[in-house]
Amino acid sequence: MPKRKILLVDDEMDFIKIMSERIKQWGYEVIASLSGREAIPIVKSKKPDLLILDYKMADMDGIATLKEIRKINKKIPVIMFTAYPNEKSIQESEKFGISAYVPKLSAYSDSHDNLRSAIKMAEKTLKKESMERRI
Repeated sequence: MPKRKILLVDDEMDFIKIMSERIKQWGYEVIASLSGREAIPIVKSKKPDLLILDYKMADMDGIATLKEIRKINKKIPVIMFTAYPNEKSIQESEKFGISAYVPKLSAYSDSHDNLRSAIKMAEKTLKKESMERRI
């Protein structure tokens, strides 16, 4: 079975490098993008299985990026990952059907473990949808 492709979108190169390596260690293929604008054509051409999207980016924020991506793929599971969690950003993200909302840093939890759990949950959704299409 081929590895699931995850598109990781964040405007911080150091974060992309660290998280890409971690996600690869978990057994996934990673496609990295440094901006929302760059991510949109990648969704069209590479057809990732899952999207990890930073909420706050300079060129095009996560919500604007997600709006455009939803025009291309309404069902792709999306994990919103942010260093700036607040009620407004959570509510905005939920309007576009995100699978999970994960703070990048937390004094109370390991964001890597939270992200890994969110990926596993999204993967279950993908498997369920795949089985439903076969029926």
